[in-house]
Amino acid sequence: MKKSRRKFIQAGVLGGAGIATGGFGLAANAESTANKSKQVGDQAGKGRYLNILILGGTGFIGPHMVREALRRGHRVSLFNRGQTNDSLFPDLPHFVGDRDNGLDSLKGHRWDAVIDNSGYVPRHVADSAALLASAVSHYLYVSTISVYASFLQPNSEDSPLGTMANENNEEVTGETYGPLKALCEKRVAEQIAAEDLTILRPTYICGPGDRTDRFSYWPIRTASGGDMLWPGTRNDPVQIIDVRDLATFTIDCIERKTAGIYNTVTPAGMYDMGQLHDDCLAVSAADMKAIWVDNQFVAQQNLGEGRDLPIWAAPDGEARAVALVDGARAVAAGLNNRPVRETARDTLTWWSTLPAERTASLRAGLSAAREAEALAAWESQKG
Repeated sequence: MKKSRRKFIQAGVLGGAGIATGGFGLAANAESTANKSKQVGDQAGKGRYLNILILGGTGFIGPHMVREALRRGHRVSLFNRGQTNDSLFPDLPHFVGDRDNGLDSLKGHRWDAVIDNSGYVPRHVADSAALLASAVSHYLYVSTISVYASFLQPNSEDSPLGTMANENNEEVTGETYGPLKALCEKRVAEQIAAEDLTILRPTYICGPGDRTDRFSYWPIRTASGGDMLWPGTRNDPVQIIDVRDLATFTIDCIERKTAGIYNTVTPAGMYDMGQLHDDCLAVSAADMKAIWVDNQFVAQQNLGEGRDLPIWAAPDGEARAVALVDGARAVAAGLNNRPVRETARDTLTWWSTLPAERTASLRAGLSAAREAEALAAWESQKG
């Protein structure tokens, strides 16, 4: 099935966690990842209370970063338009403005560090970096693995990046998302010295608060029980990053002034669809029967990898290596990944607290009608 790898990444955007199943390295032991990360952060930040500016801070990943920074005793200020979750953090200093020619409220202030997790347009990122270059000693930009030019082979931080013919195009679409973020990285690097700059490239960010439902689809759909379509094979790789692990690593980098570029992902080749299936069953205790359908059937039924079957990629498709991104550099710098089972459990718990209008339909994954149609076609084909 031919599908743009950028649309694949962008699609969906415009039980017992103590069990080691799904854990990786340092995270997979009797001590919880959360406690280990707390100890690491406390040691790194001891006696170094920082004044941090976050560009954004009230969407999905921002609040987790704010809370982690505050937990460690840092001072946090927010810059945003005041239009998304504006009731969050009423006690924190807020600078109201717009990244599109509306940065004036930031002028004349200083911070130890800035976290830019809301930059999608190169011009906006260039403007904020130029303004803050002399006002902060450390700039951390949250990018994406979508910056890579191809996912036919596994990528490292040194792999070629995507480009676009018209660099003045500021429309964020499935096709332009990755190249625009690559340009954002370039623009911030033009303003900030390498020793003062950190760039994080996360894969699918998931966990409590996720508004895309890409990872969430799997445990939530599993919890509803019945026959459930699962694509490919149990061995197909999956790669994610829990939003809380991303937040912890972000504040670690700020505290330690860790410069460089880092893929923030779970270790390549260490997790697969079979483990995801098992973890979703474990945390939901649901009466679900998995119906595994092959790649050819997925293509025949025009089941889109990115939205209909989120975070899974066909092993013979254009995004075949999207779940094999090298994250060793981040691990060496201190990134800890909690067990995916913990992420799945906490996602279900969070989902159960949401209002009915939010949980009425998932924003990614197969609808009930589409899944039933596909399962019927699979049974007919087998018969």
